[in-house]
Amino acid sequence: MNTSGNTIFISGGSAGIGLAIAKKLSAAGNKIIINGRNEARLQNALKDLNNTIAIPGDLADKTDRTRIVKELNEKHPEVNIIINNAGIAFLNDLTDPTANSSEIAAQEMNTNYIAVIDFTELMLKQLLQHKNAAIINITSIAAFRGNPYGPTYAASKAALHNYTEGLRDKLAENDNLNVFEVFPPLVNTEFSAAIGGANGIPPAEVADELLVALAKNQFEVPVGESKKYYTAIQEAFIKINN
Repeated sequence: MNTSGNTIFISGGSAGIGLAIAKKLSAAGNKIIINGRNEARLQNALKDLNNTIAIPGDLADKTDRTRIVKELNEKHPEVNIIINNAGIAFLNDLTDPTANSSEIAAQEMNTNYIAVIDFTELMLKQLLQHKNAAIINITSIAAFRGNPYGPTYAASKAALHNYTEGLRDKLAENDNLNVFEVFPPLVNTEFSAAIGGANGIPPAEVADELLVALAKNQFEVPVGESKKYYTAIQEAFIKINN
């Protein structure tokens, strides 16, 4: 698909992977709309971006989500790409009776999964009006395998992965709207600091891989260490079906 001349909405676009993607796509000649909950952080991010505006709000909140969609429909009908990047994660010890694991899981599932489904559904009509449109979901290496540190976060990303595959299959006959999925490994961001993010790859590497994938219409985009898991799963799937 075209990698320039688009109008792109990026949730969680004021920091980390979202900001890196915004910088890369802005430099490639696209108009960018970044979203986030923190107004000050959004304004700070705008200083490093060209041809970019910000829409503050919490997409995990139904009221905010509806307002943001209304604003995009009415003021920015040219939006033809949405990048569902915003997410939350918590350390969650499933063996700790005081951890409130189910409440943590509910928050993660709402932000990382339910909100994405609802926002995407609300934006579908607008996206389908364009000939070069895309939905890009940022999942995680955690979608392939859970871990003892953030098991409920991993579960929410696995759910998003399966939803993304189902949505892609449903839209398979529509040549104008493509569904992409990006699988970052551990990335060095504030978001991942609690689980050793300093040892991760730079967020710019995720953005670079995404831009290449968009140009090639490569709908599944494993990055870094995620490529090992992705390749192994694909090989096993082929073996089972032959």
